[in-house]
Amino acid sequence: MKRWGGEEGVASLAISTTNITTDQSALLALRAQISADSNEILAKNWSSNSSVCDWIGVTCNSRPRRVIALDISNMGLSGLIPPQIGNLTSLVLLNMSKNNFYGELPSEFAQLRGLQVLDLFKNNFSGDIPPWIGLFHELQYLDLSTNGFTGIIPPFFSNLSNLGLFAVEYNSLHGNIPQEIFNISSLATISFVGNSLSGGLPDYMCNNLPRLNWLTFSLNKLNGSIPSSINQCSQLQVLSLSDNQFTGLIPKEIGNLKALVKLNLARNSLEGKILILKTFNSHQLLKCCSN
Repeated sequence: MKRWGGEEGVASLAISTTNITTDQSALLALRAQISADSNEILAKNWSSNSSVCDWIGVTCNSRPRRVIALDISNMGLSGLIPPQIGNLTSLVLLNMSKNNFYGELPSEFAQLRGLQVLDLFKNNFSGDIPPWIGLFHELQYLDLSTNGFTGIIPPFFSNLSNLGLFAVEYNSLHGNIPQEIFNISSLATISFVGNSLSGGLPDYMCNNLPRLNWLTFSLNKLNGSIPSSINQCSQLQVLSLSDNQFTGLIPKEIGNLKALVKLNLARNSLEGKILILKTFNSHQLLKCCSN
């Protein structure tokens, strides 16, 4: 699964009641909450003596002059997220991945209505996944993987019609997968690996996912049969449902997934064979038979 790699395509947003001074104050409040800055990037570079738009990790728009992207990924940072972060109301991209931020996400995040990219991968955030993420109607990329989120996956997807990637790998989530997620036709990647999700997959799972190329639900507690409609996800390249409690016959329709590169159905209670080897070559991986 490809992680967010930069600020390409970051768009401008409309003027709001806040301004560049508000943005600077919000980021200084974030700096004040940093308990570890192993590379001393923020300590040395984020200074009120220089323009916030010149700070490392900060991208500004020209008109109006606002912070539209904050990318402080992989900087060795540790700390809490202050409520003032919600004042960055022109923010389109927020990438805090590969650090050690912790605690719950402040409710003021809900003010970031223009977010297109929210990448919190590989931190130590905790608490429930907040339902106000459903207010981010422009969101295209949502990665909450490798944190300490608990509870259920909120059914907020009816408003996220632009979402292309949704990943919550390796958290402590439980409950059913919200059915609404299978109606977001823009989704290309869904990855819920390494939780305690239960329940089955709906028969119509692939009816409205024409762009889906990555579907990984391994290491959960999902049960029931694998829907025969899986072949309607015709762009699938990776399908991993291993280490669950699926039963019944392996759908023969999987053999029609001509774009498939990796298939892993191992360690379930499935029966039958897959007539799919004709679509694989020496560089492709098939794991389906340890059931």
